[in-house]
Amino acid sequence: MSLTLDTYRLLGRSGLRVSPLALGTATFGTEWGWGAEAADARKLFDTYVERGGNFLDTAPTYTDGSSERLLGEFAREHRERLVLATKYTTLRRPGDPNSGGPHRKSLFGSVEASLRQLGTDYLDVLFLHVWDFTTPVEEILRGLDDLVRQGKVRYVAMSNVPAWEVSRMQAIADLRGWSPLIALQVEYSLSRRDAERDLLPMARELGLGVTPYSPLGGGVLSGKYRGAGSGESTRRSFNARLGMVTDRTLAIADVVTEVAAEAGHTPAQVALAWTLRNPAVTAPVLGARTLAQLEDNLGALDVEFTPEQLARVDEVSAIELGYPHDLLGGDHLRAVTRGDLVIQARR
Repeated sequence: MSLTLDTYRLLGRSGLRVSPLALGTATFGTEWGWGAEAADARKLFDTYVERGGNFLDTAPTYTDGSSERLLGEFAREHRERLVLATKYTTLRRPGDPNSGGPHRKSLFGSVEASLRQLGTDYLDVLFLHVWDFTTPVEEILRGLDDLVRQGKVRYVAMSNVPAWEVSRMQAIADLRGWSPLIALQVEYSLSRRDAERDLLPMARELGLGVTPYSPLGGGVLSGKYRGAGSGESTRRSFNARLGMVTDRTLAIADVVTEVAAEAGHTPAQVALAWTLRNPAVTAPVLGARTLAQLEDNLGALDVEFTPEQLARVDEVSAIELGYPHDLLGGDHLRAVTRGDLVIQARR
């Protein structure tokens, strides 16, 4: 059955309703040398909202602040019906050590800056953007809870944080009566399934809705690099420098393209639809730069797979889970702990 943007989902262990695809706005503005001019960004926003979309993702330093400023301008007349998610921790003023990081001073300063740039008096979801292993978790959690109690933030969440740190924070928040974490934003796609080792199972168990970023693997899964793995332009591209364009990811993209042709959809739609099938995932974050890309991405809501097609993309993209997962899931330990017993797993 096809989904629509107004087939809303609950975000983690909360009652917050969000669309099954979030609109990422890091493409709003051209300060980074790419992206959409204001008029084109407005078309992206209007198309998404007119289709029933309500979940928009940004950060205070995306496109040097233009992302938040443009989103705030576009969202003004729709503010109450939209779920605006932003982040904190990235350095806002080069040379100022306290303008970045997860500590309390950075947190409060970043939130105030986001409120000004977005032209709103509250944030629906605030993500800690990047973990730095220096700030005590109690300081972070208490600061986040203070902002919720002040009414400046509705819900709090994590991004790019080790699973053991997130689980520890959720336990502390529960025990102390502080605002719980409701979401987790991680990189997750057919070309990068590392989150399946610990982050996704942890999120599902602890009530965090997952909002994957780079669900197209930096564009590789859309087929844009197909057949160009050894080309000079590919090797020099930004995504290649990030390790996204490799022989392995190009091989995955080839299978995605084959399945897309069979299913009557585009490779990008197939890759996004695969991500949506994971029960831990609430809403992948779209990174469209043009209206044509957004229209194409939204078609992922109509994709249906055959079991054979799913098996093919799963096989070509599979990763080793590593210790202890491979050991615990192996035949030997299953035999010595269960024997011939049949135990139905918890749903």
